[in-house]
Amino acid sequence: MARKIADWINRLGSIWVEGQITQISARPGAATAFLTLRDPSADVSLTLTCSSALLRNMEPPLTDGSRVVVHGKPTFFVGRGTLSLRVDEIRAVGIGELLARIERLRQLLKAEGLFDPARKRPLPFLPNKVGLITGRASAAEHDVLTNARLRWPAVRFEIRNVAVQGSTAVPQILEALGELDRVPEVDVIVLARGGGSVEDLLPFSDEALCRAVSACRTPVVSAIGHEPDSPLLDHVADVRCSTPTGAGKRVVPDVAEETQRIHQLRDRARRALHGWVDRERRLLDALRSRPVLADPIGPLDRRSEQVSGLRDRARRAMTSVLTTEQHRVEGVRSRLTTLGPAATLARGYAIVQLVDPDGVDGVLRSVDEAGPGTRLRVRVVDGAVYAVVDE
Repeated sequence: MARKIADWINRLGSIWVEGQITQISARPGAATAFLTLRDPSADVSLTLTCSSALLRNMEPPLTDGSRVVVHGKPTFFVGRGTLSLRVDEIRAVGIGELLARIERLRQLLKAEGLFDPARKRPLPFLPNKVGLITGRASAAEHDVLTNARLRWPAVRFEIRNVAVQGSTAVPQILEALGELDRVPEVDVIVLARGGGSVEDLLPFSDEALCRAVSACRTPVVSAIGHEPDSPLLDHVADVRCSTPTGAGKRVVPDVAEETQRIHQLRDRARRALHGWVDRERRLLDALRSRPVLADPIGPLDRRSEQVSGLRDRARRAMTSVLTTEQHRVEGVRSRLTTLGPAATLARGYAIVQLVDPDGVDGVLRSVDEAGPGTRLRVRVVDGAVYAVVDE
């Protein structure tokens, strides 16, 4: 199996590989030197072999942490079961080329929208706990802790100490970032490092780190280097602080300023409440001074007197109408009495009526109507008598 792998790898051609030198082993007098090449953004390394002369002729000399591009042919050692790269050319990656690559990556991330201000999240006013990723016992850690505690003494930190330069920086920062993002109490994460050269700040322009910060659910504050330094992480982070000191002042409020603001707001609330109470008191005084509230019984008494007066007027008017109508009725009755037959009968007159077997049959108006034997009814004032005509 190992021989088949070796045969397959030996058929491969020469390749170019880019990485970071993490270990150089060159014994004096030895013809072969051994190097370890590491991927800065992944936990992958590869053993390199080259002639000691090639290593000695490098200008400037290679050191641990150098970024290089090597040309060689992969080789698989059957006995040890290891893969290495036999190098025949080593080129140091210059600052200009590094900056050009960073610029290309900057344009790529910008085109994908990772720098868009609309996607940046606001920091919490007072975080429950602050996550801090920085170097162990570094000045950046001291600056963040000191300034944050000066502003808010009760602030709590969840600290992860990692390598902030070199080949192991990016994997350790990614691991720490993932751990803090999973802690529910951590409301904001600060990545802090002091200033340095372009090579020292390369991990903070790494594509994997930038994408991890963009995908982070917790707001991230970038506090890398000094004011002139601007790694790509500054553009991806939700908030950029020029220094770790600025980050310590940015993640927590100032307890003195907030106390003063509370006093001011309390004074404003007190004045507003007093003003409202005074205004309402004046309104109540104005309402109380109105006649309807100052003497609520007086209007009722006046209305009662008006009702009594109107009732008396109505009674008098009704009595007057009834009296007038009564007098009119009596006058009509008197006239009817005077003109009626009863008054005539009272003066001695009588009414003679014809009587037949069926009863009264009209009034006798002529003697011709009453022949002998005619029955008559004579009505006088106090009754009636019956008579029969003889002749």
